[in-house]
Amino acid sequence: MSAFHDTTLKALNGQELPLTPLKGKVVLVVNVASKCGLTPQYAALEELHQQFKDKGFSVLGLPCNQFAGQEPGTEQEIQEFCSLNYNVTFPLASKLEVNGAHRHPLYRLLAGEGAEFPGDITWNFEKFLVGKDGRVLARFSPKTLPDDPVVVHAIEKALS
Repeated sequence: MSAFHDTTLKALNGQELPLTPLKGKVVLVVNVASKCGLTPQYAALEELHQQFKDKGFSVLGLPCNQFAGQEPGTEQEIQEFCSLNYNVTFPLASKLEVNGAHRHPLYRLLAGEGAEFPGDITWNFEKFLVGKDGRVLARFSPKTLPDDPVVVHAIEKALS
């Protein structure tokens, strides 16, 4: 088991969201926000999820309110927003912190000291590609769109 797969988050519905079922899958971990200029990336994230889910891929959305307060809603409001506006079917966790003293352990693993791609998360919609074994394979800037050929190629390579 990897540290990534040993992690358990809280889902938007309040239930546990263990990452163990993602073992053997390629995962695109994204810190998301509902009131950001980059929020329309939800559409491309859902398209990616649909395109590759039957091949062993999942998007994992992690709402975060650390960047200009752009995820102010409750868990229920976030869920409704994602469902109504983008028909999101990929897993969404409850809000967590990606930087600072209260950085969630998952983000310490993804971007903390000793990580493959260390450094603070710069904005909403920063993306980490995690391989089947739980290792971080790539990190993409918030402005790199989910359907950018570089991202799609990295996913396809990780799935092969």
